[in-house]
This record gives sequence, structure tokens and C-alpha cells, in this order.
Amino acid sequence: MQSRIDYASVAPEPYRAMLELSACVKRSALEKGLTHLVLLRASQINGCAFCIDMHWKEARAAGEGEQRLYGLSAWREAPYYTERERAALAWTEAVTLVAEEQVPDSVYEAVRPHFSERELTDLTWVVAVINAWNRVAIALRKLPGAHEPEAAHARGKVKPG
Repeated sequence: MQSRIDYASVAPEPYRAMLELSACVKRSALEKGLTHLVLLRASQINGCAFCIDMHWKEARAAGEGEQRLYGLSAWREAPYYTERERAALAWTEAVTLVAEEQVPDSVYEAVRPHFSERELTDLTWVVAVINAWNRVAIALRKLPGAHEPEAAHARGKVKPG
């Protein structure tokens, strides 16, 4: 498989805007571990190999356990997710698959006890942003494998660029 277009070079303005939007949602009050799970789950649903690779590596670098990452696609049957994580994952799936049945009231009612209005809004933005990245990476065939986690950059193990 070959990459189709280097979208960061060809269209740097929207790319930079997406990076800023991504940075904005990263600064939300949501737990970083929860955000990693959401980013990875949406990417799994969309089948984005580049984003799955990236968010798996980022989650591991942030301390997420392999068992929880391996079980993420079957989170409903796995006992090692909190109720808050389960609510977030159900919300992530509903928002990612919005064309199938919108976002059902039942999913909204299930997520509300676990998230404030601000947190649910932030969670929705996280899901929206990763879905946008997934669509760009899939359409233009961003190749997986080369991503190094931010933690590696911070420790000086990887030089940026």
C-alpha cells in the first residue's frame, strides 16, 4: 500500500487547524487514560490503521495496560473497564456510528450520570476530532507504523520531525 497524498504538505492550513483543534481537546479536563481509550476505540470502528497504531502506542506510553487495550473492541464483555469508561465507550460508538441510528436517547441517558455537561461536550469533541482524522487518514492512506509516542519525544528518545 502506498500513501496517496501528503496532506500536511499539500494543505498546511487545514492541517495546522486540525492540530490546534486536537491540542484543544487534549487540554480538556477528561482523564488522559479515558481519552486514549476513546481515540483508539473510534479508530478501531473506522478501521483507521494509522490512528490505531498511533493511539495504541500513545496509550501504552501513558501507562495503559495491554489487557485493556487488547480487550477494547469487546469492552462490553470485559470486566476491566470502569462504569465511566463504559459510558464513554458507548457514547463514542454512538457518535462514531451516527449515520446508523443517530445518537439514541438510551445512550445519552446512560452517559449522563457519569459526565457533567462540560465533560460530555468535551467527550463529544474528542470523538468528533478523531473521526475527522480517521477519515482524512483513510481517504489519503496515511501509512501506519512510524509514529513514536509523545512521551518518547519528551524523554529525548526521539527527535521531532
